[in-house]
Amino acid sequence: MTSILPLIKNETIKVMKKKRFYVILLVLLVLVPMFTYAQMKAAERSQGKFNGDWRLELQQRITDNENSLGSDRVPEEYKQYRKIFIQQMQYYLEHDVNPNEPNGVNFTREFLNNAASLFIPLLIMAVASDIVSGERTTGTIKMLLTRPVKRWKILLSKLITLIMFVSLIILATVVIAYLISGLAFGYAGLDLPVFTGFNIVGSEVDMSAVHAVPQWKYILMQSGLIWFVGLVVAMLAFMVSVLVRSTAASIVVMMAALIAGSILTNMASAWESAKYLFMVNLRVTDYLAGNLPPIEGMSLNFSLAVLAVWAAAALIISFTVFTKRDILN
Repeated sequence: MTSILPLIKNETIKVMKKKRFYVILLVLLVLVPMFTYAQMKAAERSQGKFNGDWRLELQQRITDNENSLGSDRVPEEYKQYRKIFIQQMQYYLEHDVNPNEPNGVNFTREFLNNAASLFIPLLIMAVASDIVSGERTTGTIKMLLTRPVKRWKILLSKLITLIMFVSLIILATVVIAYLISGLAFGYAGLDLPVFTGFNIVGSEVDMSAVHAVPQWKYILMQSGLIWFVGLVVAMLAFMVSVLVRSTAASIVVMMAALIAGSILTNMASAWESAKYLFMVNLRVTDYLAGNLPPIEGMSLNFSLAVLAVWAAAALIISFTVFTKRDILN
């Protein structure tokens, strides 16, 4: 294993020289303040409307959703979602917990939940999509393969480097979101309770396993799930980078898959087999919040298993193709 460390160091230097990781940090530093400002304005408008009474606001949201259930214009799947939302909000009211308390921790939690399936995977894809194809485009892969090092070790060093940068991107996202939003909302709230363990059964919510956890623990749980999703996306992008010679083509393929996945997730309820597609299973943080799954019958364990199979298949294909393909010609 010692001989692979110089390869990992070399791959890390190459990624840093491309400056894409710095671009990712810059994107976060630009977009997070924008999202924070939008959230701040929404919180001000809400406080002005309900005189700062969060219970009144929550009750109004429950009433609005209850009224919409009788409308013929609302699709059945949306009605099912709203029934679940109503039950959860009533649970928060009964336990006197404001789920939308304006603070940096709440912002970070909501930001991670919304960024899990598209925004963060796109950031990861920026690093992963050309980690192999980029060297084939420039021709440096030929020089690398002439060295007396087994091909699988070269590819493994790239994979380990990619995993390191996926971890850094997730960490940077959490830290930047919390630090910047805290300037507007304050940094308190790490110990405030948030409920998890909602079990969706049809249009009913099983509350028997619901329990409160401190926000910091909930964010750690979110981050762990997003890290797993990030690894899966990275390994799929890694595979595409091995299979496709062009960096541009590699990026387009992954972008198309991710964007199509976000669209398909909203339309997949009628296509049951879609639950085996990796894109439909990316919103694993929704299970923590007790949101309705894209397709009935899906669960956290199911989504993690599907994603693990896709990642394993991607790695097998990547190493098989890279070790056997004639790349030098």
